[in-house]
Amino acid sequence: MAEERKEGMGGLAKGLDVLLAFGEGRPELTLSEVAERTQLAPATARRCLLTLQDEGYVGHGDRRFFLLPKVLKLSAAFLEALDIERMTLPHLTALANQTGDAAAITTLQGRDVVYLARSSARALMRLEAHVGSRFPAFCTATGRVLLADRSDEEIDAYLQGALPALTEETVTDPAKLKKLILAARKDGYAVVEDELAYGVISLAVPLFDQHGRVVAALNSSGHSKRIDKKRIVAERLEMVREHGARISAEFRQVPQVSRMLSDD
Repeated sequence: MAEERKEGMGGLAKGLDVLLAFGEGRPELTLSEVAERTQLAPATARRCLLTLQDEGYVGHGDRRFFLLPKVLKLSAAFLEALDIERMTLPHLTALANQTGDAAAITTLQGRDVVYLARSSARALMRLEAHVGSRFPAFCTATGRVLLADRSDEEIDAYLQGALPALTEETVTDPAKLKKLILAARKDGYAVVEDELAYGVISLAVPLFDQHGRVVAALNSSGHSKRIDKKRIVAERLEMVREHGARISAEFRQVPQVSRMLSDD
């Protein structure tokens, strides 16, 4: 952990922790639940919530707190500053139309992959993701591609953390997962089927910045009842790689990509 800076604002950090306490399955939280999730003293959690309420980021009713739409301005500021849609959406849309399925770009944040952009040629997927969605990196194709760019020591450290099974097909054994991640490093792609959710299959390749570093990953996903691992590689790998090369070329024109997609 980086040494705490003397100039840092502890109150701001605590307020951000409070915002992040909410999420899928947690649309509303009581004060005690916020305090428990953030490991803050109830009095501190209360001050953060009231401040966020005054600023329009949090609402309150029936002794429960909930996020307000103004929170979206925070993520919008990031996406607009990076201009991710301009760089990637034409390529994602083209890939989605070519496959008749979905395409997305994710980056690694902590133990999860976070969706930065997405396009789908279908009205409904088994697992509907959107910009800002987070999923465990170890059981996603993009996550394994992103982890593959890390050092062996960093991969080992990641695999020492929680590896919950999301389906009966989820690989949770650290040794097996490391082999899969190293295979993704060697092959330059990864395929995951029914591990994140039943019915979801995804093929992913890395995306590079101007320094040749992997900063994101591109996937093509579909329904595992319609296409299996062998077919998705045979039919889509070169296609996904071609679009990945074009997106990487876009990234190389924007120096901020290296800094803004860094997980250091």
